Amino acid sequence: MTSPSRPKVLIVFGTRPEAIKLFPVIRALEDAGGIDTVTCVTAQHRGLLDQVLAIAGLTPDIDLDLMEPGQSLDRLTARLLTGLGEVIDRVAPDRIVVQGDTATAMVGALAGYYRKIPVAHVEAGLRSGNIYHPWPEEVNRRIVAPIADLHFAPTDTAAAALARENVTAGVHVTGNTVIDALHWTRARITAEPALAAGLDDLAARFAGKRIVLVTTHRRENFGDGMAAIARSIARIAARDDVAVLFPMHPNPNVGAVMDAVLGDAANVARIAPLDYPHFIRALTLCDIALTDSGGVQEEAPALGKPVLVMRDTTERPEGVVAGTAKLIGTDEDRIVSEVFTLLDDKAAYSAMARAHNPFGDGQASNRIARIVADDFGL
Repeated sequence: MTSPSRPKVLIVFGTRPEAIKLFPVIRALEDAGGIDTVTCVTAQHRGLLDQVLAIAGLTPDIDLDLMEPGQSLDRLTARLLTGLGEVIDRVAPDRIVVQGDTATAMVGALAGYYRKIPVAHVEAGLRSGNIYHPWPEEVNRRIVAPIADLHFAPTDTAAAALARENVTAGVHVTGNTVIDALHWTRARITAEPALAAGLDDLAARFAGKRIVLVTTHRRENFGDGMAAIARSIARIAARDDVAVLFPMHPNPNVGAVMDAVLGDAANVARIAPLDYPHFIRALTLCDIALTDSGGVQEEAPALGKPVLVMRDTTERPEGVVAGTAKLIGTDEDRIVSEVFTLLDDKAAYSAMARAHNPFGDGQASNRIARIVADDFGL
């Protein structure tokens, strides 16, 4: 319910990572008082998004349901621009909030700019320095920067990246809201173990083994890179003391390669995408996270899990500097060697597992809500 006397904030998101990182912000804005929030999902990712909405107890005010199988980036962008434009015209918000580096975030900011509505960017300032890694996310977030007037940088490094682009006004270092989401979800699992009980059988099956949690889905790794990742997983899983837990991204560019290379490998559990509570439990169960994801680089260190990043660049260098993460690329032999080093060298493992997590203290969303409220003079 909105009131004409209260400022109205439109929060736009469309993917699972955005939902994870925004649901604590939505709750904090609602708790702050004096602000009407309107949530709009584009459903750029449908099933994965809905999982997070369910656990967070969020029912979007507007659902554009724009997902189409195999749609191109240009078609998605065009549909987002017209769809979000119509939403903004109808809602008439006083501010728009976007998160991260998706097509939804970029287009949401652009549609707001076309209407001269101020935009706040959650997780601002992440940069890899290469416009094709990650692709197209690196350019998406660069486009948002000159449009937004409030930039919620998760770290000092992200704020410094904005400053190098002459973006200095309205920059606030808040921590990353994914840590807020992680703490909230762990507390829910502790109170309600049934929320993540779907992994009980796998936990029993893999008891006594070292678990490597694998996530991979980056577009720039499709093709030869994905094939190399698949071969490395097969070699890692060939060890008797290792099990690979592999929630499969639904993109066929991942599944087809893994089907061809891994087949029914005994020590590889290729499972359906996990909802957020089950994913957090998977991180808790694992010994090593092997990933090309961005968010895992933030979440795993909060649980003391070393992260090996199958990319050549990262927009989250803080983890690499702190020692919680290591860039290893997609070379098959390198991936296998780095995983085996952590499995066999206790000192190397401990150095990464005990490194300081640079991504926040779990209070980022409250800081963001307070800044937005202050901007409205509340």
